[in-house]
Amino acid sequence: MKLKIENLSFEIDSTMILNNINFEIKKGEFVGIIGPNGCGKSTLLKNIYNVLTPTTGKIFIDNISTDKFSSKELAKKISTLTQHSGGDFDFSIIDTVLMGRYAHSSMFSSTSKKDLEIGEKALEKVGLSHFKNRSFLSLSGGEQQRVMIARAIAGENDFFILDEPTNHLDIRYQLEIMDIMRSLDITMFSAIHDMNIAATYCDKLILLEKGNITAIGTPTEVLSKKNFKDVFGVDVYLSKNPYTNKLSINYIPKEFLSK
Repeated sequence: MKLKIENLSFEIDSTMILNNINFEIKKGEFVGIIGPNGCGKSTLLKNIYNVLTPTTGKIFIDNISTDKFSSKELAKKISTLTQHSGGDFDFSIIDTVLMGRYAHSSMFSSTSKKDLEIGEKALEKVGLSHFKNRSFLSLSGGEQQRVMIARAIAGENDFFILDEPTNHLDIRYQLEIMDIMRSLDITMFSAIHDMNIAATYCDKLILLEKGNITAIGTPTEVLSKKNFKDVFGVDVYLSKNPYTNKLSINYIPKEFLSK
C-alpha cells in the first residue's frame, strides 16, 4: 500500500498547524517524521487516520482519496499504534489482540475460529503466546506495547501509523519494539522522538518545523549538522556506527563548544 499527501493544510481557530504538506510513501517503506515538540507531527498523523479532517488538501491510499472510505473501510487499510494505545482497560491479552479484528466483523458477531487463529499468530510474532490469558494491565510497558503491535497485526493491514510508540520505554524495549516493527516488512509511517532510533530504522525521514516540511530524504540527508542547528537549536557530532553502518548522533552541550 502507498500513501500520498497532496497540499494538506490544517487550521484550528484560524491558527495554521500544518501548512501545504506534500509527500509520498511508497509500498514497503519505513518513513519517520521528526521535529521539535509542537511542530505538528501528531496532528499530521491524526489527519491521515481520520481523527482530524484536513482544512484543505487530500490524502490518497493507493490513489483513492480517503474521504471515499467509511471509518470501517479505512480501518481495513490502516492500523495505528500510539504511546498509550492500550488505555486503562483490563481485558485478557488475547481479547485485547482480537479487538484488532473489529473492522472485519459485524457488530453482533462472535469471535470466529479464523479470528482466533489470526490473533494467536499475531501474538507469536511479538513473542507473547505464553501470556495470552494474562491480564493486559499485569504487563510491563514494553510488553503492553508488544500486545498493541499484535493487535495492529491482527488487523491484517499493509500500512501502520505509529505515534512515538517507544516513547517512555527503556532502551531495551525501544529496540525490541522497533526490531519487531521492522521485521514485519510492511509500509510504516512513524513519529519518532529519538534521532538515533530514527537514523537506525527508517528508510526515509520527513523533518517538520512549525507545520512546514523542512527536509525529506534519507536519514543521512535529513539529519545534518545544519538541520540540527537550524531546527532544534543544538550542535551535534555525526559519525557512522561501525556495527550497523548507520548514522550515529552525538549531542554537544554548550559548555564543550568553546573547548
